[in-house]
Amino acid sequence: MVALREVPALDETADDRPLEVVEQEALDAYSTAVSTAAARLIPSVASLRVDRRSGGWGGGSGSAVAFTPDGFLVTNAHVVAGADRGTATFVDRDEIGFEVVGRDPLSDLAVVRTSGGDLTAAPLGDATRLRVGQLVVAVGNPLGFSGTVTAGVVSALGRSLAARDGQASRLVENVIQTDAALNPGNSGGALADMRGRVVGINTAVAGVGLGLAVPVDDATRAILAALMRDGRVRRSYLGIVGGTRRLSPVLAAQLGRSTGLEVIQLLDGSPAAAAGIRPGDVLVALDGRPIAGVGDLQRTLVGDLVGRRVDVTLERDGKLAELVLSPVELQA
Repeated sequence: MVALREVPALDETADDRPLEVVEQEALDAYSTAVSTAAARLIPSVASLRVDRRSGGWGGGSGSAVAFTPDGFLVTNAHVVAGADRGTATFVDRDEIGFEVVGRDPLSDLAVVRTSGGDLTAAPLGDATRLRVGQLVVAVGNPLGFSGTVTAGVVSALGRSLAARDGQASRLVENVIQTDAALNPGNSGGALADMRGRVVGINTAVAGVGLGLAVPVDDATRAILAALMRDGRVRRSYLGIVGGTRRLSPVLAAQLGRSTGLEVIQLLDGSPAAAAGIRPGDVLVALDGRPIAGVGDLQRTLVGDLVGRRVDVTLERDGKLAELVLSPVELQA
């Protein structure tokens, strides 16, 4: 026999406020969060007017975000493409000159430095903590008139953005998709969480009501550091065209992961071809790091592999094989 317990009736008078009042309170809380985040970021976001190498002003090219107090700003590589210098305008100060420190078209990130310091640096957040549906604020400074603010939610995570530099191409991974409206002048501006921490650099309009932002994460920080230090980002090159492929159940259980990178094509004269890698091979590890797809390979091909002898583990004809190759530097 099961004893039944009487369940108290729902107290419908627990919140007898009119629905309009409840909605207004929610709206007020949302507005307060957006305005607080925007107020924190607007002093850190500048409008860039770019002097093209061919002469003349390319004005109103985009926005940039100060991330150090001594004058460094991050923007999109395409905003300062073909330029060495220009002027930056913040909402609370006069125009100041800047020089392009470095650009990396394969991540669509660039660093510029103003001639004067004492900037209000925006705090950098961590895009890996974002969740779909989370509120975000996009702040730009098109044409330098005033800081523009739009708000929305994270619509999707894990998107990819194709980037190209000369003959080299790459997928920018884990791009943030948001419905916060982005205008062309907002390229290079900030995408921030409700605490005013920059979690992305706005880069493109993906469609009506959809924008994309390069995530701020450990990889982004490494790129910014390389641009500040060297003016460029060094990457290794193997000469492989490939795609994700599922491993056999036995091999998956042995390696602890279900996929690898299948070699579809080898470029002539590439390090991979010279090492004996063949089309149909499936890469599962490089330099001791697991490879489960294109993203893992891109993250592994950092500059410090250039010229080194690197171990490669691959699946060939159902068995694991070991090879050694020497990556070269990726040339645009």
